Amino acid sequence: MVLQKYSSFKKYGLLGSLYLSQSLPFIFLGKALPVMLRQEGLSLTAIGLISLLILPITFKFLWSPLIDRYSIPALGHYRFWIIMLQSLVAIVTAGCSLINLETSLPLLLAGMLVIAIGCASQDIATDALALGLLEPQERGFGNAIQCIGVSLGSMIGGGGMLILLNHLGWQNSLLILSSLMLLALLPVLFHRESPKPPIVAPITAPLLSKRDRRSPPFQGMLDYFKIFLDFCQRPRMKVWLTILLLFNFGYVLSAYLFDLLLVDLNISLENVGWLEVLSTGTNILGSLIASGIIAQVGRQRSLRWAFSLAAFSILSYIAPALGWVQLPILVSLTVLTSLALGVVVTNAFTVMMDKSYPASAATDYAIQASFITLGSIPARVVGGLLVSGIGYIGVFLLSSAIVGLCLLLIPHSFQCHTPVDTSVASKSSRV
Repeated sequence: MVLQKYSSFKKYGLLGSLYLSQSLPFIFLGKALPVMLRQEGLSLTAIGLISLLILPITFKFLWSPLIDRYSIPALGHYRFWIIMLQSLVAIVTAGCSLINLETSLPLLLAGMLVIAIGCASQDIATDALALGLLEPQERGFGNAIQCIGVSLGSMIGGGGMLILLNHLGWQNSLLILSSLMLLALLPVLFHRESPKPPIVAPITAPLLSKRDRRSPPFQGMLDYFKIFLDFCQRPRMKVWLTILLLFNFGYVLSAYLFDLLLVDLNISLENVGWLEVLSTGTNILGSLIASGIIAQVGRQRSLRWAFSLAAFSILSYIAPALGWVQLPILVSLTVLTSLALGVVVTNAFTVMMDKSYPASAATDYAIQASFITLGSIPARVVGGLLVSGIGYIGVFLLSSAIVGLCLLLIPHSFQCHTPVDTSVASKSSRV
């Protein structure tokens, strides 16, 4: 019993550290950097275009089959990718600390693009490793741990970095960020990954060599992209992918513009940073609540409750748009919206694991995750244009309506029986 508890502690500790470390630079790109650039005087439209740096995380599914198939086995299949990519991102982050923002912005953006590609690729391997570690009945709490790791990473990479930038400046802040990424890499260095299961799922079976079903070569570009087409043809998958895309568009549209609204309302950079810290801290609470709800009422009902709370919470952003910027109001709406996000994300990640085969975990999960971020890019790019046309209040109403539409689609994304491949899951790796 004691050994089982210790094994579970190691498993969840590993997951938490991996998601924390990979989210640090990505959250910095998505949250802290735009706010800092806005304070430097860049227009909303220009900041929206800079947000295209997150394109790699959106299209990471394009190279996910390569991570599913190739590695250095002696280092562990997905463990190899995680160690290599996180080290690369930490080194480039340290290099970006030496770049002058005022005179070398294009060089900085090039470095940030490399960081984005590294984070996206590491995310593929981390999600696949997580799916292999967790049994189906562990996925609710396991994804709560995942969300806690991401929330802590968001707290440090978003609000924490804004506070550090305000007090320590650009160079020292990025060096600290780089050091934290290397420190968070320690747990995976001591993890021994079990051999990856053979690729036997229907989505990839046509690509397998008769001699070797463990390392199938790609037969051409058509066969390569058939992987993605076959995945989208799975039962109810198109509806589910539409939900992921629409929700993230609606939520990011409101949350992204809310941060910039605070700057326009002359809320100090440090106070925006503390609100980010509060937000990510409340995400942790939402994730823990969601893990309990999932176990009690099931995936579908829990997901519907989560989306209902999210649609309602987005409407609270209207208060500061009307001029209500007192600290208790800002704190209250921050708690409400971040709590809702924590509940939604934990539910969504759990369903995403259910819809993935462990043998092709990197590809299956990456496709779904890419649809999430696919919604965030147009939200950031068109956000400034929408504000110019319908104002902040109009954007928040539109965002809430989009999330409400997702709520209506949820029942159509579930089958009578969730397609969890428990026979393959039983072969998943152990800590």
